[in-house]
Amino acid sequence: MNKLKNLTVLVVDDHPFTSDAYINLISKEKDENSFKFVKETNCETAFNSIQFMLKKGKKLDMALLDINLPPYEKGRILSGSDLAVLIREKFPKCKIIMLTMHTEPLLLNKVIKTINPEGFISKNDIDFTTFPNIFFKIKNGENYFSPTINKSIQALVGKTLNWDEYDTQIILLLEKGIQTKDIPNYIDISLSSVEKRKASIKRQLAEQKITDNELITLCKKLKLI
Repeated sequence: MNKLKNLTVLVVDDHPFTSDAYINLISKEKDENSFKFVKETNCETAFNSIQFMLKKGKKLDMALLDINLPPYEKGRILSGSDLAVLIREKFPKCKIIMLTMHTEPLLLNKVIKTINPEGFISKNDIDFTTFPNIFFKIKNGENYFSPTINKSIQALVGKTLNWDEYDTQIILLLEKGIQTKDIPNYIDISLSSVEKRKASIKRQLAEQKITDNELITLCKKLKLI
């Protein structure tokens, strides 16, 4: 019989009832893992929990973070987004799911550019049935942006992103495993142009350095390819 794999999940929401609902819905689903939940309600206690895990050499597998949280000004952690940036730095393998009621494209885009979460969910898009399905998809390696998030981001991307058919072809070729240096063999464009376009795309979509594979994943999330 396979031994259960223990996964630690940090859940941070300033409404305890909401956190309890997430935890109960996840716990009710049969899975090959057992879950240890760490529940916090603000940035300060969440920050302290993260520091405790680091001090004890513990791992953090997944994080469910509301964007709007009571801030921890002393630690300069003012939102769930700031917590996510800290988690990305300290637990790079942790899968981050951001949850929000916000629909403002610029705010949502900022979260994507700074964090590139595995999941980004509008609370208006989930219910007791859909949430656990989405959670386990992300846990098993899929990426998921909910419809409201995608709609808001697509509206912004259409207005601001400098994107054309060459960019689409470059990303699709990278997805197929074609190396950057070989892309000019497939489309009528020079290597220097390919490199400039790829760098421009990365700069527009992410504030941190990302690999080609991360770029492909992000383009898929944003439905650019």
